[in-house]
Amino acid sequence: MDARSPEKPATEIDGLPPERRRWAVLALFTALAMASLDTAIANVALPAIAADLHVSPADVVWVVNIYQIAMVATLLPLAALGEIVGHQRIYLGGLILFTLASLLCAFAWSLETLLIARALQGLGASGIMSVNTALVRFVYPRRMLGHGFGLNAMVVATAFTVGPTVASGIMSVGPWTWLFGVNVPFGIIAVIVGLKVLPDTPRASHAFDWPGAVLASACLGLFIVALGSAGHQTDLRWVGLELAGAVLLAAVLMRRQADHPAPMLPIDLFRRPIFALSAVTAMCSFAAQGLAFVSLPFYFEHSLGLTAVATGFLITPWSLVVGIMAPIAGRLSDRFPAGILGGIGLIILAIGMVLLATLPDNPSIANIVWRMAVCGFGFGFFQSPNMKALMSSAPADRSGGASGIVATARLTGQTIGAAVAAFCFSLFVAQGPTIALALGAGFASIGAIMSFLRLVAKKPAR
Repeated sequence: MDARSPEKPATEIDGLPPERRRWAVLALFTALAMASLDTAIANVALPAIAADLHVSPADVVWVVNIYQIAMVATLLPLAALGEIVGHQRIYLGGLILFTLASLLCAFAWSLETLLIARALQGLGASGIMSVNTALVRFVYPRRMLGHGFGLNAMVVATAFTVGPTVASGIMSVGPWTWLFGVNVPFGIIAVIVGLKVLPDTPRASHAFDWPGAVLASACLGLFIVALGSAGHQTDLRWVGLELAGAVLLAAVLMRRQADHPAPMLPIDLFRRPIFALSAVTAMCSFAAQGLAFVSLPFYFEHSLGLTAVATGFLITPWSLVVGIMAPIAGRLSDRFPAGILGGIGLIILAIGMVLLATLPDNPSIANIVWRMAVCGFGFGFFQSPNMKALMSSAPADRSGGASGIVATARLTGQTIGAAVAAFCFSLFVAQGPTIALALGAGFASIGAIMSFLRLVAKKPAR
């Protein structure tokens, strides 16, 4: 683990030496896996938390919601701060906060203390995710970026897959507090390794816009809350007020940072056609995934009468195949255009969603599994090339803003998918899951069109 030669600035280094790169990847992906696991791992524990802390099911849902809101609301400000102070500092600060907050979650004695700890944990996870892909860009040489982003996608998919299984396994031998306490030793190891091997990244000379950060956080947080309200059929006037507030805050932020060299809401990057199309493609794809992952459990359990355990196993093929395909597609993206690879992947995803929506009345396990595998193949074939296209279309000194958009597009897309699925359930009742899957195919198809448009989009000058 030899240190970077001090006489060479970070911008002259094309990735890290192989041995140091392996250690850096260990630190990065350990933290990414923990942050990804904790987006879903608490779902399994909600009944136990409600019983232990003597709170209602409606109140305990905030254990999940506050983590997501804190994370999404702060992604762009932390990504922007990373461009100024160094991406590795934001990553390590986020990881330290995430680890300490996990310890606080494990010792929470009331719902209020648990919610405070989960908010801090979400802020720490935001620090990790906001700069994760930016750091991958500096850890891997340019010729291996597709491979690096492929591994990144594989880690997220694998963590998402094993989350419910890990939670069930831990709770079978201990209380729900262990779900959070288990993060602590892994967090400490990742911090120690990261301090030694993560690269110093270029730093911008402009000052951090603190009022802009508040506006960006309020805008994104209010937008996510509005989506959740819409999905749960809150009064439309209230939803409209929340959305209007988010739009107004975005307009004020854009006006404030119109002449900023690196705006917090990266409008400068969205002027690049490849970047804008890649971001929209990502949001469409994750909306399709969100629709599927919310609607399928209801379909399996309510329509087919399967158990929760069986449902977990039936959803696994999707994420498992994503984990297999993501690194393969990442390597292919080093040789072929992302527009072609992403478009093909999303067409396959759309076909898979249609196949799931048209399942026969009493499908066999095999009939379900191969359809789930088709969806996973398409999603995995798309994800790595799209991530590479999005990051590579931004200049190196704007890697933080691009990295923030990667995470924001993923989480916003998933939230949109979940909200649309909830709306389908309330509107169509028994047919809700089928309608949601069909809409997921529509989102994937729109994403495929956006992906193919990148083949004719003008590339920006470096």
